[in-house]
Amino acid sequence: MTKIKLWTLLLVLILTILVESASAELNDEEQLGKEIFFDKISDPDSMACADCHAPQYGYTGPIAGINVKGSVYRGAVPQRFGNRKPPSAAYATLSPIFHYDEAEGLFVGGNFWDGRATGEILGNPAADQAMGPFLNPVEQNNPSKEAVLEQIATSKYAGLWESVWGEPISYATQEEIDMNYGRAALAIAAYENSSEVNQFSSKYDAYLEDEADLTDEELWGLELFNGEAMCSNCHPSAPGPNGESPLFTDFTYDNLGIPKNPDNPFYDMDTVYLDDGSPINPDGANWVDPGLGSFLATVPEWEELADENKGKHKVPTLRNVNQQPGNYFPKAYGHNGYFKSLEDIVHFYNTRDNESVEWPEPEVPENINTEEMGNLGLNDSEEKAIVAFLKTLSDGYYVPE
Repeated sequence: MTKIKLWTLLLVLILTILVESASAELNDEEQLGKEIFFDKISDPDSMACADCHAPQYGYTGPIAGINVKGSVYRGAVPQRFGNRKPPSAAYATLSPIFHYDEAEGLFVGGNFWDGRATGEILGNPAADQAMGPFLNPVEQNNPSKEAVLEQIATSKYAGLWESVWGEPISYATQEEIDMNYGRAALAIAAYENSSEVNQFSSKYDAYLEDEADLTDEELWGLELFNGEAMCSNCHPSAPGPNGESPLFTDFTYDNLGIPKNPDNPFYDMDTVYLDDGSPINPDGANWVDPGLGSFLATVPEWEELADENKGKHKVPTLRNVNQQPGNYFPKAYGHNGYFKSLEDIVHFYNTRDNESVEWPEPEVPENINTEEMGNLGLNDSEEKAIVAFLKTLSDGYYVPE
């Protein structure tokens, strides 16, 4: 190995250590949340939050073989699958409480792809979201809130719980069960809100702080992102009015016209059953993902708006969109993981409605965004420049002050 290569590897190692040490100082509540996040609190005990939201992969799916196909992760019961690709847990705490913006005529905020973690229960969509997977039979499959609390109570970090909440964990009454289950979710959200998860340490952040220069191609990609490609309409790239770091999402919902992912294992869940004997997906291959519309249909206040929001999914942050431990790890994009590279999804945004480019039919043909994407007229070099810019959004480039 040449001296230049050796010094380069050493520099990368030092920078990695500095970034990790800078983000490793957690308070007790954040540390408690981290312990729960990485603990396999499931039935059987094979699945943690981190199994679908791994830090080295941008807090999303870490298994290459799944990402290149169906992109949906198996649950603690290995025959069971949910219906969507895991979204990133990073920067999720910054989503506002789910609400309808009268001026824009759009729903905003919440967590999960369909917004059903509204934040109305615990005051934070990320905390509301954290209560879901533990009890979901296609995820961690715990039989009850009490079962979750029992596992925390017998864990090596049970003493940390008492330090955070001022009393030992208890679950003797329903009131105690509900309160402490909510506390567990709040602790997870505190960890997800920590600087270890939301680092704001990408090359683009360094560029905004005059700590790094973008290449000519990256700058061109940024110019296109904010201009001709219209990406920033939904993924704002500019700092906030008080200098807040850009989040690269406006927290709204869109139907992009993404095709079905034919490898989605949820289509086979008509022959896999829950404990009560009912099939996970009785529609089988005929299932269509209604996205936000399905959640709105369950809320009397908004059910009349369900049809016009059918097929819409949460606009994800683009931070860490290329985060991976190497240069060639396959990642999946879109709510169903249909796209297998940044190049693919950028090309789709550019050419979806171009008759000379053949894309499969959209899964949900209603309510498709045709104003900001579909026939942008970008050439190959412009698409490539946008991808180059997107790759500057991965955390771990530098240590923010």
